[in-house]
Amino acid sequence: MAFCPLSQVTVTLYSPAHFGRSYSASQVSKLQFTSAFHPQADGQSEATNKIIAMYLRCLTGDHPRQGIRWLPWAEFCYNSSYQASLRTSPFKVVYGRDPPVLRAYEPGEARLPAVEQQMLERDEFLAKVHDRLEQAQQYAKHQYDKKHRELSFAPGQWVWLRLLHRPMASLSVQQR
Repeated sequence: MAFCPLSQVTVTLYSPAHFGRSYSASQVSKLQFTSAFHPQADGQSEATNKIIAMYLRCLTGDHPRQGIRWLPWAEFCYNSSYQASLRTSPFKVVYGRDPPVLRAYEPGEARLPAVEQQMLERDEFLAKVHDRLEQAQQYAKHQYDKKHRELSFAPGQWVWLRLLHRPMASLSVQQR
């Protein structure tokens, strides 16, 4: 161990941002920095933010000011959903297994009252979501049934066909 005068010692301090840039430069990936005022770094980040914002709108429903409370659930929804580009879920990419299945909470399983309260609220919330989905399905079925009528035809019976978006050349008989 050698000692030298303090005037000859040079200390270089790096900020976390500097470390991130130099680490990113040494890797294959390229790190895109953003700010709160200009979040556009790449299309993937913007698409992810849009999806998570949609999840938050769906989760908060009637209580939009409680978005921060449901942010972990929005993250879970995003990470456990199938991604076409990955051909699996982000959860499975990171952990190598499927995400855990949510099961109903049995009262008395939690040791802390705050955890029990949160689990009961979660089950109540999931029941409300289930009811909303059923209502949406019933509404969509009602709207479809208003314009749909059941028809049946006998073999050999003539019917009128309405062909949409077909150019006339495709309907002509080709000459041999």
